[in-house]
Amino acid sequence: MVYRDHDDMDFIEIMAILAGALAGGFVSGLAGFGTGLTALVLWLQVLPPVTAATLVILCSVIAQIQSLPVIRHEIDVKRLWPFVLPGLLGVPIGAALLAHIDVGTLKFCVGLLLLAYTAQSLAGGTSRPVAWGGRAADAIIALGGGILGGLAGLSGPLPTLWANLRGWEKARKRSVIQAFNLAVLLLALAVHLARGYLTGETLTAFAIALPGTVTGAWLGARIYAQMSDARFTRIILILLALSGIGLVAGNF
Repeated sequence: MVYRDHDDMDFIEIMAILAGALAGGFVSGLAGFGTGLTALVLWLQVLPPVTAATLVILCSVIAQIQSLPVIRHEIDVKRLWPFVLPGLLGVPIGAALLAHIDVGTLKFCVGLLLLAYTAQSLAGGTSRPVAWGGRAADAIIALGGGILGGLAGLSGPLPTLWANLRGWEKARKRSVIQAFNLAVLLLALAVHLARGYLTGETLTAFAIALPGTVTGAWLGARIYAQMSDARFTRIILILLALSGIGLVAGNF
């Protein structure tokens, strides 16, 4: 790590923050999630972990609000509430479990699950969409996603994997994933604000990152609008695989 504990940033640090924001914004605009997955690779090299985590939340909220018009016609409150409400409930539960669960082991297990699923899917494995459980099953998955978000910032992978297993089309998948993540991120942002994580260093980094986030999200959203269902599903699988690799590798 090369970050320094002061507000003055040199050219390399500024470029790292801007490049991470551009990449994170693009992925978020394209898929509805994934800012942290891409941006943290660079941000953790030049920023303290807490600053980087808060910056991910800030930029994720900006990117997702910016790209909401892309999915506004697909937003269905009756479809979303079984995900959003349990997800929000799960965040404080996950935070309370932090003192009782080995987060490293949890990340490793989730990473293995993601890798097993995506490897089988990307290799051409096919299966019938999961139809059982209805909204109750959706709510359980969302609760799990919220708990993982409160525990380790992993709110996205579980609902995204579930949307793939359900066999939903591109628009439905994107609208549910994005609405769920945005709701959880807004709650996480409130928690970070309450804990005083919005420091001068964080605001400086956010000012640098904002142009990259906005530009990246705009580009990602434009490409998303032109993608087929099959291409979008493949992009989601690749992002889940990268997330799994990152979670597993982080334990070595």
